[in-house]
Amino acid sequence: MKKSVVFAFLLIAVFGFGQEKFDASKVKAFQDELNSEFASKGKSPLTESDRKDFKSLDFFAPSSDFFVLADFKRTESEKPFKMKTSTDRTPVYVKYGELAFEIKGRKFRLNVYQNVELIKKKGFEDYLFLPFSDLTSGKETYIGGRYIDLKIPTGNVVSVDFNTAYNPYCAYNHKFSCPIVPLENDLDIAIDAGVKKFHD
Repeated sequence: MKKSVVFAFLLIAVFGFGQEKFDASKVKAFQDELNSEFASKGKSPLTESDRKDFKSLDFFAPSSDFFVLADFKRTESEKPFKMKTSTDRTPVYVKYGELAFEIKGRKFRLNVYQNVELIKKKGFEDYLFLPFSDLTSGKETYIGGRYIDLKIPTGNVVSVDFNTAYNPYCAYNHKFSCPIVPLENDLDIAIDAGVKKFHD
């Protein structure tokens, strides 16, 4: 998964996470960056046959409904745990905090996690991992859920743009090992934003 981790950091470096309001141009830039990576022979997670025919990933239309300013609560004294993946690999994570937010007038909560080994690497010290599933999972989107990359906030509010939700690499190629979304991060709402599933 080193390849996925490097790309996640690239997205953070390019787009940042200090937004205070929805910006459709940043969503477009995110989509262009994904498509560029997937089309690249040296970077793409796609199988060679899929990459040769690749034109673009399928995205929901950008929507301000799925850009939220979430209240961030740091959770102290959490015990590290082995997160299940699509393979036998069990990377160690720790719950770093909780995000409370509203979408379309409904209140939700998601946990954010930190990879215990990854934060020891230069450039990843403030990287946070936000995996989630929702009512589109297994329908319009990948059955295993999607991910969003975040950085440790400096205050108690963090912007979360579900328009930048992306699929784990194992959605495209079984050779990759990807964390499985914890059950507590399943949202009882359709998140019609971000990347859709690759194959019908």
